[in-house]
Amino acid sequence: MISTKYNWDVKFNHQHDDEIVTLAKNLNLTPLLVEILIGRGYKNVDDIRNFLEPSLTSLHDPFLINDMQKAVDRIQTAIGNEEQITVYGDYDADGLTSTSILYETLMELGANVNYYIPNRFKDGYGPNVNVFEEFINQGTSLIITVDNGVAGNEAIALANSMNCDVIISDHHELPSELPDAYAIVHAKVNDCEYPFKSLSGAGIAFKLSQALIDEIPQDKLDLAIIGTIADLVPLIGENRALVQFGLNAIKYTMRPGLLSLIKKSGVKLESLNEQDIGFAIGPRLNALGRMGDANVGVELLTTIDENRAKQLADDTDKNNIKRKELVDYIAKEAEKIANSEENQNKKALILAGKDWQTGVLGIVASKIVSKFNKPTIILGIDSKTNVAKGSGRSVDGFDLFKGLDGSRDLMEAFGGHEMAVGLTIKADKINELSSSLEERANQQNFELSNKPNLPIAISISSDEINMQLYQDIQKLSPFGNNNEYPKLEIIPSEISKVSVMGKTNEHLKIELKSKNDSIAAVAFGKGNEANEINNVIDNLKIAGHLNLNEWKGKKNIQIMIDDLATEGMLITDKRTKNLSESMFKKDGTYIFFHDKLADKLSGYIGSNSDVKIADDINELKENVFIVDCPDTIDDLKLLMSKVEKQNLIFYLYKKTYCIESGMPSRQDYAKLFKFIETQNNIDISNKLKEISNHLKIDGNLLIFMIQVFLELGFITVKHGIMNGVKNPAKKSIETSASYQLRIKQLEVEKMLLKTDKTTLVHTINDFMA
Repeated sequence: MISTKYNWDVKFNHQHDDEIVTLAKNLNLTPLLVEILIGRGYKNVDDIRNFLEPSLTSLHDPFLINDMQKAVDRIQTAIGNEEQITVYGDYDADGLTSTSILYETLMELGANVNYYIPNRFKDGYGPNVNVFEEFINQGTSLIITVDNGVAGNEAIALANSMNCDVIISDHHELPSELPDAYAIVHAKVNDCEYPFKSLSGAGIAFKLSQALIDEIPQDKLDLAIIGTIADLVPLIGENRALVQFGLNAIKYTMRPGLLSLIKKSGVKLESLNEQDIGFAIGPRLNALGRMGDANVGVELLTTIDENRAKQLADDTDKNNIKRKELVDYIAKEAEKIANSEENQNKKALILAGKDWQTGVLGIVASKIVSKFNKPTIILGIDSKTNVAKGSGRSVDGFDLFKGLDGSRDLMEAFGGHEMAVGLTIKADKINELSSSLEERANQQNFELSNKPNLPIAISISSDEINMQLYQDIQKLSPFGNNNEYPKLEIIPSEISKVSVMGKTNEHLKIELKSKNDSIAAVAFGKGNEANEINNVIDNLKIAGHLNLNEWKGKKNIQIMIDDLATEGMLITDKRTKNLSESMFKKDGTYIFFHDKLADKLSGYIGSNSDVKIADDINELKENVFIVDCPDTIDDLKLLMSKVEKQNLIFYLYKKTYCIESGMPSRQDYAKLFKFIETQNNIDISNKLKEISNHLKIDGNLLIFMIQVFLELGFITVKHGIMNGVKNPAKKSIETSASYQLRIKQLEVEKMLLKTDKTTLVHTINDFMA
C-alpha cells in the first residue's frame, strides 16, 4: 500500500446544487470554478466579482493608515527646508523595492535624499545604532525606515537624542513596546482604520508615495509587485489588486536595470507572471543581501544608465549562482548530519557547521524541513568567535517560537514566530538548546508521524479535467500565499497505462482516461511506485494540480502529482505457463480450480499455508494465490465474491492455451470425419502426430475434435484404437459438452491470459464489485 505524504484537507465537496448553478449562471462562470471560490470563502456574487475583477476602488485611501498625514507633513517640511533625508531600507527583495519606491518618489519631489541598505553580516536587521549615528553626524535630520523599524527602539532613541526625527514605515508584527518615533506608518498600529492589514513593506512604501504625490504612483507598480510577491504576503484584497495591476505595468517598464535582470533570468517579458517574479526575479534580488552588500540592488532598480544596468544585472545574477552553489553545499552537509544515528529519532533538529554562510541558512532549513518533515534550525559557527548564527523553520503542529522561547537564557539573540525563527548562540550552548527543544516538542505532543496538511480545493473525477477547467483555474490568478494554485483530489475514472520515465526510470507517469481524451499525470521521483500502482490500479487517489504542457506547438493538459495513495486490494500479476517449487514458498492460501493439479502440487506447499479448492473456501490468509486458470468466468466470479481484503497473487497457470489453436473450422471437422470413414482401427495413442500432419490440423485441436466426436457418438475409442460408427445419429457439433467448455475456456483466456496487466487488474476489480 502507498500511504499519503500529507493529510488531504478537502475544502469543498463537489455537489453542483441549485444554488451553485444559479450563482455560476449569474457570474457567467462554470459551477466547478464557483465551488472552488466558495471553498476559499467567496460565497456571493459581490465577493466573487470583487475577487476576480479588482478595480481602482480596491486601492484604499492611504491616509487611513496610522500616522500617514503626520508623516507626509513632516516629509514636505523637510523637502521645503532642504533637510537631508535618509531612507533606511532592508536587504531583501521587499526592502530593496521599498527603498527604491520611496527614494525615487522623494527625488521626483525635489528632496535632498540618500538611502542605505544595512549589511546583513555587519549591521544586522533593522535600525542599527552605529549607522544611524554616522548618518546624523553627516547631516541627516530625517530618517525614514522602510520594511523595518518597529523593533528599532534603541537606534530611534539615539536619533531622538541627536535631534533627528524618525518616520517608521513597516509591516512586520508589532512588539510589545513601540519605538518613540516621530510617526509610525503601519496598518496595524493603534487600531487604525485602514481596511487591509497585510501589505508588504513595498506596499506600505507605495501607499506613502501615493499620499505624497496625491495620486496612484503607477510608475512604481512594477516595483511594488516584486516586493509584494517576494515577501509572501497574502495575495488577497489590496495585494491582489496591486499584483494584478503590476503584472500589466511591468510588461511596459522603462527601468533599464529591471529589464536587464528579467532578460538575465531567462524570463520572457511578454508572458511574465507572478511565478516568474517569485522564482526568478525575487531570488536574484534576495541573493544580494544573502551574499554581501545589497545597496547595489537599489541602484539596479533606479538607474537610468543602460550600461550600468547591464553590469549590475550581471553581478546580481552571478551572486545568485554563488548563492545556489552555497545552498546546495550546506544542504548536503546538513542532510548528512540529519541522517546521523544521533538525529534519526529526534523530533526536532539543530544542525550546525563551521563557517556556514548565515545569509542562506533559512533556505537550507526549509530544504531540510521539506525532506525530513521535522522542525529544523541551521546554524553557522564563526570559527573566530565560536558564536553561531542561523535560522529555523517549522512544520504544521509545532510552534517553533514557543519551543525556543523558554530557553532565551541560552541564546544571545532570538526572534521570530510560530513557523520561522532567527537566533544567535554560543557554540558550547547548542547541545543544551537541542535537548531543551526536544523536551518542548514532547510537551507540545508533537509526533513525527503527524503528516502536514495539503489543502485540496475540490475533489473531482478525471472525466472533468479538460482545457476549460485549466482556463477557469487561471481566472483565480495571480497565485500566491492565501490564494494558492488549486490542488485537486482526482479520482481516476480509468487508468490506461502506468509507466516510468527519466534516465534511471526515477519518474512516474500515469495515463488517465477522461471522457474525450487521455491525460498524463506525472510524479517526479516516484518511479519506484509504478509496480504497486499497477497492482491496485482501480484504487488509486491522486492529489495534484493542472499544468499546460506545450510540445511542438501542441498544448495539452497534464496533472502534476503532489501526493498519491493506493487503497483496497493489492493485485499482483504473476501469470505463467510454468510452475516452479519456489512459487509455493511464501505463506498464504493456495487456491486451485482443478483437483488433480492441487493433489499433484500440495506436497510443495509449506505447513503454514493452506490448500483450497475454489468452490470450497472459508477462511483465507493475508496472501491468496490463484494457482491455475479457471475453465469459466463464473468460476472466478464466484471465488472473487468470497475474497475481502487479501492480497491477491495471480499465477493463472495453464500449460496449453486453447486460444493458440482456436476453434476448428467446418473444413477441419469434414476432413476428420472423412478420414475416419475411410480408415479402420486408427491408433491414436501412438500415431496422433502422424495423423495431425496428414490432416494438417494442430495436434491439440485434433485431440479436442476427437473428444467432441466421441461425445456425440460419431466414433468409439477402445484401448487407444479409434473407429467410426456406421450411420451415427445426426447431432450438432455445438451440442457437445467439450465444445461448450472450450467456448468458455476461450472466453476466459481472452479475458484473463491474453490481456495486459492493467486490463487484468480492471477485470478483477470489476468482479470484486
